[in-house]
Amino acid sequence: MIVVTVGTHEQQFNRLVEYMDNWAGEHDEEVVIQNGYSTYQPKHCVWQKFYKQSEMDEFIKNARIVVTHGGPCCYIEVVNLGKVPIVVPRLHALGEHVDDHQLEIGRELKKQRHNIILIEDINDLGDILIRYDEIIKGMDAKPYQPDIEGFCEKLSEAADNLFK
Repeated sequence: MIVVTVGTHEQQFNRLVEYMDNWAGEHDEEVVIQNGYSTYQPKHCVWQKFYKQSEMDEFIKNARIVVTHGGPCCYIEVVNLGKVPIVVPRLHALGEHVDDHQLEIGRELKKQRHNIILIEDINDLGDILIRYDEIIKGMDAKPYQPDIEGFCEKLSEAADNLFK
């Protein structure tokens, strides 16, 4: 099973929903989509606008592949559940978000952690889905561990500099 989530952002993400629906129509694997505010309604997938968090957690745990929008909270949650997510950032130019922060953050986290598959061109997604098991061999699917101590040190240093 492949699970696709576009999160809860109020703009559409028809590009991803339609791509995955078309892919599902050509392949023999169940695809479950949470399509949020997208206006495209899938024809070949199980889908709802929104699922309960407990339902999404179960889908993700049972999925072979998880495809997410580029919201860091969403794909870090997938990593924390032991999966390597395929991340498709929403793009400002396509009316999918207010700016391109999802792309920028995705690029940086991919560089730092090597535990996501970042899709910058949606036309690459089909090949990645087919080769997913091969691609993730050797990737680091360890849960995200925030550096709270380092963050606090930097925050304290920044606050100290404000009062100099």
